[in-house]
Amino acid sequence: MSIYLDAGTTYSKIITINESLSGIKPVKEFGNRTYYILESKFIKDLNLRIKASCGHMTGSDTHENEIIALAKGAKPYVDKNSTILDLGSRDAKWISFKDGKFHDMDWNTSCASSTGATVEMLLKFYDLKVEDLEFNPEKFNVTCGIFGFEKIMDSISKGESPKVAVSKFVHGLAFNAWNFSKKPQKLYLSGGFCKNKCLVDSLKNYCEVIPLGRFVLCEGLINE
Repeated sequence: MSIYLDAGTTYSKIITINESLSGIKPVKEFGNRTYYILESKFIKDLNLRIKASCGHMTGSDTHENEIIALAKGAKPYVDKNSTILDLGSRDAKWISFKDGKFHDMDWNTSCASSTGATVEMLLKFYDLKVEDLEFNPEKFNVTCGIFGFEKIMDSISKGESPKVAVSKFVHGLAFNAWNFSKKPQKLYLSGGFCKNKCLVDSLKNYCEVIPLGRFVLCEGLINE
């Protein structure tokens, strides 16, 4: 069995070829591939024999650079001239293709205002679900995550609902992500934020958005 692992800080994505992981429910199956999403804290307990991996939490000898995995995984699904943004739990990165060839990239690993972990903490703190959030035409300036928290708390203290305040924060995050990606007219989105309708709808306020799902990097590891 061939196992490919994108080991994120919070969640890990796994693709197996020609076999399934025992006792674990897959997210989907396609051809000879089976797809899984697990909390990363459980990965070590599985004692998986990894063929190739990427991500913060992997200790595999077959580790691949995430930018390379993103480029390889996205290329079959995007236009020859395109920008792909991957929003993760603790970082944000984008690549662009020009005439079908790798052209440019950037990787932000230092600012929590552009990561999924920040939104996850806000949802837990205010007892919200991601489905509760809705696009709001107003946005908070969240260039800094700490100042973004301040704006949310100030807004709520003045009577605004947590749902609205966090939605404004997510809009600000989306605006930052679009700017970080150099303001493309079309943006292919990779990562868990593909399931965050508020984030996707906020991005659509600035550009065309095409979600690619959570397995782009993992698919970029596969050479068979």
